[in-house]
Amino acid sequence: MWKRTELKKKARASMKQNYWKIISVCFIIALLTTAYPVSTTFINLQISTDARQFSDAAFALDIPNSEVITQTVSHFLENTALPGLSGRVISAASHLAIDMYSTQVSIFFATLRAFNAFLREPFGTGALLTAAGFLLAFLYQIFVGNLLQVGEKRFFMESHSYKQTNISKIFFLFKLRCILRPAWIMFCRSFFQFLWNLTIVGGIIKHYEYSLIPFILAENPQIIRRDAFFLSKQLTSRNKRKLFLLDVSFAGWKILSLLTLGLLDFVLVNPYITICRSELYLSLRRNYVLSRSPRYERLNDSYLEHAPSEDELLISKALYDDSNGPYTKISYFAPEQYPVFLFSVQPPLRAVRSPVKADRKYDVCAGIFLFHAFSLFGWLLELVLHLIQNGTFDPNAAVFAPWIPLYGVFGILLLLLAKRMLKKPAIVFLISFAVYSVLEYLFNLITELAFGIPLRDYSEFFLNLNGRIYLGGSAAFALLGCAFLYYLAPRWTELFTKLRRPARWTVCVLLCVLLAADIVLRLL
Repeated sequence: MWKRTELKKKARASMKQNYWKIISVCFIIALLTTAYPVSTTFINLQISTDARQFSDAAFALDIPNSEVITQTVSHFLENTALPGLSGRVISAASHLAIDMYSTQVSIFFATLRAFNAFLREPFGTGALLTAAGFLLAFLYQIFVGNLLQVGEKRFFMESHSYKQTNISKIFFLFKLRCILRPAWIMFCRSFFQFLWNLTIVGGIIKHYEYSLIPFILAENPQIIRRDAFFLSKQLTSRNKRKLFLLDVSFAGWKILSLLTLGLLDFVLVNPYITICRSELYLSLRRNYVLSRSPRYERLNDSYLEHAPSEDELLISKALYDDSNGPYTKISYFAPEQYPVFLFSVQPPLRAVRSPVKADRKYDVCAGIFLFHAFSLFGWLLELVLHLIQNGTFDPNAAVFAPWIPLYGVFGILLLLLAKRMLKKPAIVFLISFAVYSVLEYLFNLITELAFGIPLRDYSEFFLNLNGRIYLGGSAAFALLGCAFLYYLAPRWTELFTKLRRPARWTVCVLLCVLLAADIVLRLL
């Protein structure tokens, strides 16, 4: 039997030991998935819903989700006697709630955007782009968002027994090349939940019955759909009322979080609740396995609860070496980390790489290449995000050379200013946040003075500085900067240095010429 007081006591103890890692994981998941929409409200809240006033700017802000719903309702009421009712009712009562409990990268709102686009204009290029945005949002949620949520559960379960669990554990399904089956099961979970929600009461019951499926997938990614649903049902059997009361016990924290526009959710509530649920799953699975209940063998990762001793590791490693598996040559005994080479699912040999050397040295040629590579990456990223959110291409696209120099300058400055602090990720994040904030403010100020229009206008957002920067953008870019510093820059440089030195310099000169041509064409 499990008790709420015991779960919360364990959760508080775990948070004290790994506080910064835990909130970092929840923050990453909040930015990249739809799991914690309220958490980022304080950095993404828009104080106005009339995004059309920026339609002539170089970078038009995305229309809030509440405005999308208003437009959808208006389409249905425009031929009735109450054409203006939707705007008054939704604006007055629901705008804030909708925007707080939803995210821009959402299948539901991508569908509404596509629907509005088809009603607003005849079938053509715009409608096709909107449909492409919907498709990208759908694929992102299925193959990225859902899998990251499973990875988050894996991180919390491993950190229960292994205090040095890396944040990168949230990407473990991608490292294992185990994607299709977990993606399919998570899609079925969402689809079935949607159908049950139509019955209201059945939706509440199934919400708790399906709640442990991500944890089961995190333990055994190769489990089949039937077993995943069966085990989640069995583990929650006779526990749904307790699960409901556990959620009710967090109501006070949730109310406080709403009063702070999600800030408390970000720094305390989400980590605390997620740890409690992880502890709950570990407790339920332990009892289920010990009782030898039906299909208990599918819960096959005993190392989640039992950290092997050094002697056990040495014996297991020796036996593993005889099998000549993918981790034979590069596996190592990291203190207080899960023995990944003993995990029940092993990646293919081609997927195993040596650890990324984030502290490697970069010469001038590599620096020039990274500037252009990150600029191109930024252009592609904004193009895809703009297509998903608005169903159109980013109007800030380059004339000739497809890149955004702001990203490149940001990456190079990070390499110069934060490279010595790599062992302190929290400080690297703050440096990244500050560097990007200053850079974007200067870029917007310069473009406003030169062309009369800022590159990006954030004046609609709640936490902005003169409309040139806002907290949400800086936080997202700080996270992207950490990814560049710890992973992208070393990997890209590793690939780039495979070229001979004359070829490397030729590539750099060609990229610089293309960038110069783009700048000239813009000025003309």
